[in-house]
Amino acid sequence: MAEFVKLSIFGTVFEVTTRYVDLQPVGMGAFGLVCSAKDQLTGTNVAVKKIMKPFSTPVLSKRTYRELKLLKALTHENIISLSDIFISPLEDIYFVTELLGTDLHRLLTSRPLERQFIQYFLYQILRGLKYVHSAGVVHRDLKPSNILVNENCDLKICDFGLARIQDPQMTGYVSTRYYRAPEIMLTWQKYDVAVDIWSAGCIFAEMLEGKPLFPGKDHVHQFSIITELLGTPPDDVVATICSENTLRFVQNLPKRERIPFSQRFAEQEPLAIDLLEKMLVFDPVKRITATEALAHPYLSPYHDPSDEPAAPEKFDWSFNDADLPIDTWKVMMYSEILDFHNVDNVDTSQYVGTPITGESLQA
Repeated sequence: MAEFVKLSIFGTVFEVTTRYVDLQPVGMGAFGLVCSAKDQLTGTNVAVKKIMKPFSTPVLSKRTYRELKLLKALTHENIISLSDIFISPLEDIYFVTELLGTDLHRLLTSRPLERQFIQYFLYQILRGLKYVHSAGVVHRDLKPSNILVNENCDLKICDFGLARIQDPQMTGYVSTRYYRAPEIMLTWQKYDVAVDIWSAGCIFAEMLEGKPLFPGKDHVHQFSIITELLGTPPDDVVATICSENTLRFVQNLPKRERIPFSQRFAEQEPLAIDLLEKMLVFDPVKRITATEALAHPYLSPYHDPSDEPAAPEKFDWSFNDADLPIDTWKVMMYSEILDFHNVDNVDTSQYVGTPITGESLQA
């Protein structure tokens, strides 16, 4: 059985195997604390994410299961990859992924980005989104701090804790406000992959200008400042609003004319303005897709249709509508972890409630 070491990080107990040393906090992810560490088995630096209380409620159990399934299934150069999973004696789950030196939020707050970096980062974001969207997955929480970058400018999207199936009926209150698509605020239930394109457009504008494009103080203010640039939402968008209160709010907003992007972003090159304008469209149906955006002339220095893969198959969301007790989610989680470590044809129940590591399973 693998040995575990207990550490206190930001007042949180980290219980890791002796394989991982030199733990240092690097930040909070969606529903978990992340530390950097040295993997003594491979000699590489990794990120270790502790999932907080994964079995405390059915909702948290399902969320953890969803993130685990997604990390296992999504294999792409611009998506964070899973190198190890283990369950500690305290029954906490730890995801181990590759470690990248920084994230886009830190880069944007430290210095202005040069043109070629903006192009290359946007290209990689869209390349990752093409793959994710083709798998029938919506990230839902795309923001600069969820976009990791290394010293070679390789970029990877992380934090799939909120990711969901592409479904016409979706819960509305997700994603960090500055990057939240208007349809999330307007309809509160119906949206699809286009919300990620809006978020990517907001990130693109922030890379160009060095500051958030729509820094709303709350969701009312957020929507208001979006209309200052895009103008009053068109009637066909307003017609999709389900909530009477939201409809009343939108109808009571002052009528605003759209500001031409060429005027608002006058200092930017025309191709950048054109792509941004196609990403930040009120109507999600008319918003450019990731595949279309990759082919835009602004990204021509990097665009290579033969090296922009789609997912080989749709992600299996069959579990997503399940309303299951914690114990059932736990058995399913243990089963997925055993599968990750290539342990099959076993009775999962004999492992439930015990620590699991790759080393102990291979012993």
